[in-house]
Amino acid sequence: MSKLDISVVVPLYNEEESLPELIAWIDRVARAHALAYEVILVDDGSSDGSWKVIERLKTSYPALRGIRFSRNYGKSAALYCGFAAAGGEVVITMDADLQDSPDEIPALRHMIIEEGYDLVSGWKKKRYDPIGKRWPSKFFNWTARVTTGIRLHDFNCGLKAYRLKVVKSIEVYGEMHRFIPVLARQAGFRHIGEKVVEHHARKYGHSKFGLERMVKGYLDLITVLFMSHFGRSPMYFFGGLGTLMFLMGGCTTVWVIAGKLWKQAHDLPLRPVTDQPLFYLAILAVILGVQLFLAGFLGELINRGSSDRNKYLIDKTLD
Repeated sequence: MSKLDISVVVPLYNEEESLPELIAWIDRVARAHALAYEVILVDDGSSDGSWKVIERLKTSYPALRGIRFSRNYGKSAALYCGFAAAGGEVVITMDADLQDSPDEIPALRHMIIEEGYDLVSGWKKKRYDPIGKRWPSKFFNWTARVTTGIRLHDFNCGLKAYRLKVVKSIEVYGEMHRFIPVLARQAGFRHIGEKVVEHHARKYGHSKFGLERMVKGYLDLITVLFMSHFGRSPMYFFGGLGTLMFLMGGCTTVWVIAGKLWKQAHDLPLRPVTDQPLFYLAILAVILGVQLFLAGFLGELINRGSSDRNKYLIDKTLD
């Protein structure tokens, strides 16, 4: 197989109307810049005629490849399978709804090949989405920048470019497609850039993402932050927090009992220990502390038995 300049990975769900125009647009851009390319369409369990359209387009575009899921698994799963199949020197991802412009592909590739970026994320500086979608997205992106330290304006932008080694070194699961730059940095790829890209109003169909994605986004943000700091050593988090709670609860219990004994020895008015809410809070802290410590211990046992615990990305070797 000849070397490919780019692989364009397009996850899709019920986008039969936009696919012919999208593929023709990608083909036109690739030919204009003499790029050897492949397009990998990942049909995420569409219930319309998307797969039939893909089969029909294949007869006109030999560079087109298709992957079809038996049901809807989500965008992360589609990207994961698309990355596994990709073989181009640079991997481009974009949405299938024509809101991302294939005209951006040559510039994105240039930033990877010529400027040395590992990953370039698109920034839809001017968006054609309703305000109910724009403002929550702005707040989410601000939170992601502050908590991850990655200075990107638009984590959610589907238009991104990657060095091939990046997509082969990360695992996108759950709803983690929003945080691929974070996953890439965890894998050791720190040269992450950003490019302002053109954004188009939706031409066909309707958005497949509702407000619930904001809730999922923040839960995924907590997950990715935890995994980046404690993924390989859960005992540091659970054990540390459990030890702190155990010591606080234990010391408080001793203080409450010692106070009663001191008052009893000096014939002072006293309350029974079991009548004091602080005593029960202290016991609760001790119990929770033990449970958290055990959770960290079990996490370490599971982590040590993981098959990918000792998988490390080696950049270069010298013999």
